[in-house]
Amino acid sequence: MESKNYLNDISEIKQIMNKSSRFISLSGLSGVLAGIYAIIGAAIAYWLVMTYSNGTLMLDGYIYRLILLDLALIAIFSIITAVILTTRKAKKQDEKIWDGTSKRLVANFLIPLIVGGLYILIILNQQKYGQTGALMLIFYGLALINASKYSIGNIRYLGFIEIILGLICALFPGYGFWLWILGFGIMHIVYGTWMHFKYDKN
Repeated sequence: MESKNYLNDISEIKQIMNKSSRFISLSGLSGVLAGIYAIIGAAIAYWLVMTYSNGTLMLDGYIYRLILLDLALIAIFSIITAVILTTRKAKKQDEKIWDGTSKRLVANFLIPLIVGGLYILIILNQQKYGQTGALMLIFYGLALINASKYSIGNIRYLGFIEIILGLICALFPGYGFWLWILGFGIMHIVYGTWMHFKYDKN
């Protein structure tokens, strides 16, 4: 009996330590919605290019600026949705939304993401845009892996998938658009759904 109590105590201590070092209030539903936003945004971009640019995207054209706006709106809507749903989940679990752990999570996520974004802007300015989709997937995957140690550890697996898709995209740039949809759209929906039923429903 004492041995059983001892094991229970160890388990409780481990759970407390895990909670104190990881931000576990991330919403799976926000991942699903981010994936939906990405697919809708990709469909709009495809329609713009095929309708007004004859299937060719010029870097200095009006349609190109609309595509950049489209990407920015996908990111903005995804961030706003994540903040709203994660805040709501944290309140339900009586947890702080902005503490030391969540600050470290955000910092570790943003560092690779910002560096990658700046690098992509540099090569776009140099009119080297063939690997843009691959770089977006790779740097996003690195950001997820880097942040995973401060959140639900399974996020790193999504990061690995994004990196693999990015490398495939680098090998076959002609399929970059569809691999981008797979990485940012479908994988977000699949992973967000899994997270929702595993963590949010409990």
